[in-house]
Amino acid sequence: MSTQVDLLALWPELEWIEDKVLRDATAKAWDFALERSPLTADDLRTIPFTLLHPTTVSFMDHKRCVVHIARESARAMQAFMGAHLPIDLDTVVAGAILADVGKLLEYEPAPGGGSRQSARGKYLRHPFTGVALCMEAGVPDAVSHIVATHAAEGNLVTRSTEAWIVHHADFMSYEPVAKRLQV
Repeated sequence: MSTQVDLLALWPELEWIEDKVLRDATAKAWDFALERSPLTADDLRTIPFTLLHPTTVSFMDHKRCVVHIARESARAMQAFMGAHLPIDLDTVVAGAILADVGKLLEYEPAPGGGSRQSARGKYLRHPFTGVALCMEAGVPDAVSHIVATHAAEGNLVTRSTEAWIVHHADFMSYEPVAKRLQV
């Protein structure tokens, strides 16, 4: 089992979540994922963040970038539209940290290095397994909603404001890498 200290080394952004109950539930979901995954925290620092395109951008570099983009975007929106558009910053940060937690169950080490889709991942994409981990950890529905809707699956439902922010932050960190590789 990973420890809070290990998680803070992996996710220093956990400290940005002011609500201790939410911060602890967010960490607990990551603990569950790391306990059940064939991947280690060290693997997350080296494996590519996507299996869809060849890339040298690591899972954690992508994920931490998403959290930073989401937080700064939410802050800018609060500064300019806060009176008209309430945004819960803790929900944004927790949702961004948790958006890809299910990938720890969707990916597995590949023979010869790197990673590949796991048997479970062939049946259940990471938004589904991520929500299951979040619910088990006691993560509030508003944050689990972000996990559920951050990827293409979210195009079928109405996203909350916080979910839109994380969705776009995720794609801001994904699409330039994917498009650059296609050139």
